[in-house]
Amino acid sequence: MTVFQLASIGDKDAAEIVEKLNLTFEETQNSATSKTSPELMALNNIMLETRYRTSVAIAQHLGYHTFVDLPCGYTPRAKTLSQKGITYYGLDLPAAIAEAEPAILSLIDEDKRSAVHFCGVDATNGESLKKALKDAEGPLCITTEGLLMYFSDFEAGALCDNIRMLLKEHGGYWLTSDSEASLQYLLTLQPIAGDRFKEILMQSLNRVQDKSDVSVGKNALNVSARGDTAQNMKNAMMFLASHGLKAERIIIADHMPELKSLSNVTPDQAQTIKQNMQKCAFWKITATDTAAAVDTADLKSKSFDMKASVVNGTLNLCLKGRVDTLTAPKMLEMFERVKAEHKLSSAVIDCRELSYISSAGLRVLLIMKKECNEGVKLTGITPAVREILEQTAFDSILDITD
Repeated sequence: MTVFQLASIGDKDAAEIVEKLNLTFEETQNSATSKTSPELMALNNIMLETRYRTSVAIAQHLGYHTFVDLPCGYTPRAKTLSQKGITYYGLDLPAAIAEAEPAILSLIDEDKRSAVHFCGVDATNGESLKKALKDAEGPLCITTEGLLMYFSDFEAGALCDNIRMLLKEHGGYWLTSDSEASLQYLLTLQPIAGDRFKEILMQSLNRVQDKSDVSVGKNALNVSARGDTAQNMKNAMMFLASHGLKAERIIIADHMPELKSLSNVTPDQAQTIKQNMQKCAFWKITATDTAAAVDTADLKSKSFDMKASVVNGTLNLCLKGRVDTLTAPKMLEMFERVKAEHKLSSAVIDCRELSYISSAGLRVLLIMKKECNEGVKLTGITPAVREILEQTAFDSILDITD
């Protein structure tokens, strides 16, 4: 969605990426149940350009020269920053990096490519982040845009712990628009939608949810615009503090450059949106001297391993370490291979040495359950994994025994 929207507002580098990847309006903007209206397209373009260009403006204002884009997606930011002499690290899921890296590097002058680094990571996997940034020099500006909305509290906490680790090691800050994204969205939508506000809001929510296979906006770091916004913001700040982090609000309007996307709305609408950005902020997050209050022992990376056998149609699987976006594909590949060789009726998974499972791993378990008519049973669940299952409601989907 992002790179297509950047192309639609005149970013020539984004347009080249769209052409290389053969992206279309239909596949990037519409969802299974809703079509993108002109108002919604205008809204999405303004939201995207605001966060995309303002984050760079703030980072340059603050003066750090190592930019960590998490997730980097398919945007041409690597080219923009490398031309300005800024070292760029683009981090995303391995599948995204495999597709985006060659397309984006092909747009960058050869003498600038040494400043650009791409690496496949899992944001909840501290070791993968540490490895990706092992050669990074100087303080970091770590940005997250459109990431936190897809995380549970447990995953958001893991991300906080990992970013704190990186900041303590390298220095710098974490810059994110995610925490106040809901507030920014509503204050951008109101002038555009007018009387159709509720209709377009529901269309937008359906579109986002259709394009995601997890519930969105369900963690403490996403400041909800519902209810007491000030209290919700305070709760998010307290969540950060519990993980050894503190936040400073940087008002968007103070750093927002001129936006091409505002030319697609009326002058009055554009002026109201600019004024509303006085109420919204990016968060500049830094590490405190206070150690994280949570016990992160169960989040420490362990080597992933699995052992499988089939007895009388039952797959017996023993998992060790982390099942996340880096390792879940291996688990799925194993299951597909075993299923092709045996007629499976059920699966029993030994989780005594399983330290963590992300939404990617849970999706594999759901696939297994659908393929096994007698279900999937998990045994030996650790407290950390049980918490994840409860937060995602998978404890009611899978058969769990102590």
